[in-house]
Amino acid sequence: MKVAIVGRGFGASAMKPAFEMHDWEVEIVPSRDMAAVEASCAGDADLISIHSPPFQHKDHVLAALAQGKPVLCDKPFGVNATEAKAMRDAAKAAGLLHFLNFEMRCFASWDRARQMVADGVIGDLVHFSWTKSARLARRRDHGWLHDASLGGGWLGASGSHDIDALRFISGDEVVAAGGLLRTEVKMRPDGEGGEVESTADDAFSMWLEFSRGTTASIDSTFASSVALPGTFNLFGSEGAISIADDAHLSVIRHKQEPEQIDLSGDGGGGFMGALGGWIARVTESMKTGTQIAPNFDDGVATAEVMDMVRASARRAGG
Repeated sequence: MKVAIVGRGFGASAMKPAFEMHDWEVEIVPSRDMAAVEASCAGDADLISIHSPPFQHKDHVLAALAQGKPVLCDKPFGVNATEAKAMRDAAKAAGLLHFLNFEMRCFASWDRARQMVADGVIGDLVHFSWTKSARLARRRDHGWLHDASLGGGWLGASGSHDIDALRFISGDEVVAAGGLLRTEVKMRPDGEGGEVESTADDAFSMWLEFSRGTTASIDSTFASSVALPGTFNLFGSEGAISIADDAHLSVIRHKQEPEQIDLSGDGGGGFMGALGGWIARVTESMKTGTQIAPNFDDGVATAEVMDMVRASARRAGG
């Protein structure tokens, strides 16, 4: 099968090798050349895989659907829930397969935690607590990711994955959300010797409430002065699950020795291992014509939560 990948950044660096791992023929299309995108959608690709910035998602997704092509779209899914719903509804009206790039569901630790929660290993799920501190973009030049009007911001880039992870693990939906958005690096190099003000968040603190009463708190930054190990804990009425490095899982109960589970050799391989596992599932779905999750429904659900957070969030320093 052949895939046309729209986007020469993440699309070329990560998606191309992931597809090639599963014997796809790959075509790379520049996202800012709409004529090239439309020509590719009308060409011989079996799947259009969209990894353009979110402000271009709607145009690119609709162009692919108009040519009868199944679509895989990256997250965040458009710039807001209104755009996400328009893309989802168009895909369903066309009767075409649609996939959302929440590839981190393929971490073995997340899937094991999901099964443990479903099996009641820690009793009723009470609370998620997740903290991440990275400096990936501490000195990154200004671009769409730092421009709120273009769908930029760490909430969309990382928080969308976080929201989907908690929906996936809990099997539940968010009914209320809010938080605090902050911009730690307020001015960024423009690549030409000047500086541009960042209008998008590069860090956030977010709270969520789920329909069955579970709550969650997430604190995340990708512009910290230092990088620290992340902590991802699930608290239940009869114990807790702690996940480290997305591959090591501990089950902890009161006055008992923790049960340690190393999943690094079971679908491990870090981010690229998870991405490869996701493309394997997409490949099988394309061969059988069977719709799988995560798909555009999951993109809409996550976009709705992010809209709730943005609508109610206080901006630090603002």
